[in-house]
Amino acid sequence: MSRRRGGRCASTVLVFPISLCAFVAFTIWLPLSARQPEAAARRPHFTDVYPRSQISYFTNNNYTGRKYFQQPMCGGIAILDYDNDGKMDIYFTNGAKFPNLKKDDPSFYHCLLRNQGDGTFKDVTSTAGLSGSNLDFSYGVAAGDFDNDGHTDLFVCNTRKNTLYRNRGDGSFVDVTDSSGLGQKPPDTLSVQAAWFDYDNDGLLDLVVSNYTLWTPEADKRCAMGDVEVYCHPKTYVRVPHRLYHNLGGGRFEDVTDKSGFGKALGKGMGIGIADFNDDGWTDVFIANDTEPNFLYLNQGNGTFKEVGLLYGVAYNDTGATVSAMGCDVKDYDNDGWVDIFYNNLMKQIWALFRNLRGKSFQYVSPASKILTLSGSRSGWSNGFIDYNNDGWKDLYSANGDVDNLVANSPQHDTIFENVDGKQFIDVSREMGDDFLRVGYQRGSAFADLNDDGFLDIVVTSLNQKPRILLSSADSGQHWLLLKLTGAKSNRDAIGAKIKVTTPSGRTLYNHVTVSVGFISSSDRRVHFGLGQETKAASVEIRWPSGIVQKLTDVAADRIVPIEEPR
Repeated sequence: MSRRRGGRCASTVLVFPISLCAFVAFTIWLPLSARQPEAAARRPHFTDVYPRSQISYFTNNNYTGRKYFQQPMCGGIAILDYDNDGKMDIYFTNGAKFPNLKKDDPSFYHCLLRNQGDGTFKDVTSTAGLSGSNLDFSYGVAAGDFDNDGHTDLFVCNTRKNTLYRNRGDGSFVDVTDSSGLGQKPPDTLSVQAAWFDYDNDGLLDLVVSNYTLWTPEADKRCAMGDVEVYCHPKTYVRVPHRLYHNLGGGRFEDVTDKSGFGKALGKGMGIGIADFNDDGWTDVFIANDTEPNFLYLNQGNGTFKEVGLLYGVAYNDTGATVSAMGCDVKDYDNDGWVDIFYNNLMKQIWALFRNLRGKSFQYVSPASKILTLSGSRSGWSNGFIDYNNDGWKDLYSANGDVDNLVANSPQHDTIFENVDGKQFIDVSREMGDDFLRVGYQRGSAFADLNDDGFLDIVVTSLNQKPRILLSSADSGQHWLLLKLTGAKSNRDAIGAKIKVTTPSGRTLYNHVTVSVGFISSSDRRVHFGLGQETKAASVEIRWPSGIVQKLTDVAADRIVPIEEPR
């Protein structure tokens, strides 16, 4: 989160021009004869339906002129079906009053919205038991069924003690932090984001937490440029290890940070990406670090991880520069069967797209994919690979807005970069509608098909504004599948399951189950596939975390398909 001062970036990070060798190397993958992008026949647009519900919640980071270091990192989102009625609900985290983190003002409460199924939402925060005074200034939220009871739970990253809420199954949550062992973290550690995954394939969801630094509001440092107060640069603060917690069952977790190898690397963690990058059957972890090298933790299959970010080419950009890496997403954008990596950052720093080279290394492809030219004038926070038009290619969404108002064009609108045949991207943001183009200081974003029409919708927060619930117009004329997986031997959420869809024409599409997407947010765990003009899938192949391989044939399009793991 590189801080800008007086119209200049105060970061000591150097942003170098793209090297000639990187461009020449990438032309091997993208021949000069590759066709130019063609305009889509129809592009869906988005409409904000949040105002219909007349809900007062807004993202409040308590900015009163005094700049506390972590104020810009507010506005986490989780999309989940908390009451198992088949409709996706929305949970928002929020800030608190400084310096003592009091939450005696309803404008700082977190918010749980129940999907009414008619395009409106109902605030059920109080009845769900989530409006208590134990919440402090919060950041990310991770949704997952940690106890495999069929009800989705919530883990919230806070300034002081993190919080685990167990879903009782009756429409309410209970704080089980102390009994779980997840509330114990090194004193003053600021946790930003968390992600559920089953790293040892024992059927229980474990938890990884990206930590940023040691910080409390009482010890906050003040920084200024002349007589103008500014947010202190990240280099002002120390690096810390990210933490890994092993699910022991029975509602208990063990901190295995040190013995797993996570404790060896110190960073300033932001977004977390969960995937099996080398296709060895064990789920790995990518963490985007702010102004520090990024980490890629390869799962060794024996309870330990090896940090290989530098070795695999994702620690830095191709010039060896660190940037203000924010949110990240890890998906197979070019449908070659290997999971790629994307993260965004601040203006004049190039958003990074890394193409997976068959699990052995990654290639920095921002220049040839046109991410370089498309992203330079924007500051991105959250993001995600979403096939917004159902053509079978995962597009790139980014929630944008600078750190504060000290530079020109600091409030910004969001962007969608449309994926053209897995080779390059074009900016189609201006066609997404006025609600999509609302300017602000966007932060968290999450994705789901909120009305089950087969098109992905977007929920996004903005500092000191009401969030937007952006419903797709769903009018591209393209087909889709939405797969809802339930594990049996694997974890019930099926996180880590890999899916290959083959169409009658022979096209292959890939995705995997994960909810950790973007920045401080958690998306719908159902897996979406755009099918273009195909009206069915010839086959759907699932590799469950348990190792079981399941295959379905002749799956009709345009429907939600529940799939249970064979016992």
